[in-house]
This record gives sequence, structure tokens and C-alpha cells, in this order.
Amino acid sequence: MSPCVPGFWPLHDLSLRTERLELRLASHCDLVALAQLAYDGVHDPAEMPFGVPWTDQSPEERARATMQWHWRQWAETTPESWQLPFVVLEAGKVVGTQELAAKQFGVRREVLTGSWLGQAHQGRGIGKEMRAAVLHLAFAELGALWATTSAFDDNAASLGVTRRLGYEPDGMDVHERRGAPATMLRYRLSFAQWEQAPRIDVRVEGIDACRSLLGAD
Repeated sequence: MSPCVPGFWPLHDLSLRTERLELRLASHCDLVALAQLAYDGVHDPAEMPFGVPWTDQSPEERARATMQWHWRQWAETTPESWQLPFVVLEAGKVVGTQELAAKQFGVRREVLTGSWLGQAHQGRGIGKEMRAAVLHLAFAELGALWATTSAFDDNAASLGVTRRLGYEPDGMDVHERRGAPATMLRYRLSFAQWEQAPRIDVRVEGIDACRSLLGAD
């Protein structure tokens, strides 16, 4: 446990470690580094991979919104509704963020994932590894029965990660995107499917003190 936090907010002692990555809730310095990634750009400006087009803002607004979004998720965490916005570090350097979220988890046992990486860190398998890490947290540590995710049908990178991790199609929605219709594909992964698929080693620390706050006790 951090020496300056007497157990009132155990989520900041939660961490996930894979062979090359660490996932944790951000320190102030981590958030500044993540905001810089957002400032520098997350995707080709001609594209829009997000259902909420937050990257259409100016670089300064993107950076500020990134920090505000993380603060807001911390403040609004309850057993009935939570979002864990992990920062992802490779060799001690912040490279992106991986979210794990749920509503009424104690009853539904279902989680949702979302993520982004700085452009300089894309295309090296980090996206798959960081999502595999939070799936391990959800299924092996929290007792989830389902994990869901979604992506626009032209987001090849996200869809590739989803399919390689064993998700199956779960329908589609039509969204408005920059004034035009766009198809959002939904995917679902069951505990049984996750258990049968190849998995990576993930070391989880600090989870026991977080279970009640996440509705998983």
C-alpha cells in the first residue's frame, strides 16, 4: 500500500503486470504523460475510431479532457457503477490507456473494455496484451461471466485484437459519425470461451482490498 494512502482508496494500489507491460491507476505524473500522448495524436485525423469523437478537439483540449476523464471516473466509482481507467506502461513509459468498466457487476457479472494507444506505440501487439491483462482481472480475479466490446466496422486494429482474443459477434448498431451513418460492431466473450483460449501470464497485486468497491466481494 502507498505510504500516503491509509487504505481509504485501495484502487491506487491495484496493478497488473504482464511480460512487458504494467497497468495501474494513474499518478499525476502518469496522467500528464497520457495527456501528452493525446496531445500528440491518437489516430489519423481523417479517421474516427471512437463512438464519442473526443479526438476531434484541439490538441490542448484533448490533453485536458484526458486528465478530466480519469479524475471523473475515480470520483464516480461505486459498487453499482465503475470504470477502471488504467494507464499502460512499457519499460516504465506511459504508452496508452485500457479501461475496464461495469454496471451492477454484483448481479450482471459483465464487463466492458475500451482503450487507446499513442500513435508511436501502435502496431506492436501492445493492444492485445493490455486487453488480455484486464480480461484476466475480470474473469480470474473478479468472477466475471461475460466481457463485451465494440468497434466501428472500419477499425481493423481493434477488431483484430477482439477476434484474436476469442470474442464472438453480438450484433451491431448504427451511429452518427461526423454527420454520416457508421456501423458499430458488438462482440461478446464468455468465461468458458476465455478459459479455453490461449492466455498470457498476468500478475495481479492489490485486488483483495478492491473487491467490495467493485461489487465483487
